[in-house]
Amino acid sequence: MTQEDFERVYGPLDPLSPSELRVLLDGLDVPWWVVGGWAVEAFTGVRRHHEDIDVAVFRRDLPAVRAHLEPHFHLWAAGDRGLLHLAPGREMPEDAEQVWFREHALAPWRGEVLLNRDVDGRWQFKRDPSLVLDLDDATWQRDGVRYLRPELVLAHKVRSTRAKDHADLEAALPLLDSAQRELLTHVVSQHGADHPWRERLG
Repeated sequence: MTQEDFERVYGPLDPLSPSELRVLLDGLDVPWWVVGGWAVEAFTGVRRHHEDIDVAVFRRDLPAVRAHLEPHFHLWAAGDRGLLHLAPGREMPEDAEQVWFREHALAPWRGEVLLNRDVDGRWQFKRDPSLVLDLDDATWQRDGVRYLRPELVLAHKVRSTRAKDHADLEAALPLLDSAQRELLTHVVSQHGADHPWRERLG
């Protein structure tokens, strides 16, 4: 779905920047981290267009996140079955893995909260539950914002390599150390031999 098609169905987007997100989440007493294209840009310094901003939290911390955001935004659970208004007190559906937020129905979406599973407080990779890391090993920080490490961002993109995902790979790859490249290569190797990133990673 193009951005235009998305907005015709769900409404306009006006995503926060990481620095605006830091201000919004000031006082939230649970860990959060920026993922997706913003995390790659922060690591590489290569600027690109961002349709949205994705911030991740541990799913178990969702009640604290809701309490922090609900005074300012309407929250919506997003999952395979569509969107559900998360009115205060309404239970989050088990099959929903994202929370979208905006001020009201006539306002643009400001961001998405992705719900990350954890193992005893450690970060767990959604696409391979055997990959578990301490949060400090899965993320890095700059200017008061925690970001997912670039190789883990790219690992999430392996299943659907769009043009912007290829661009993120090209921006990040020269800056990855051997351990980061090894992890990403391992994830790519679990997909077909014709995966477009396999040859690029050597």
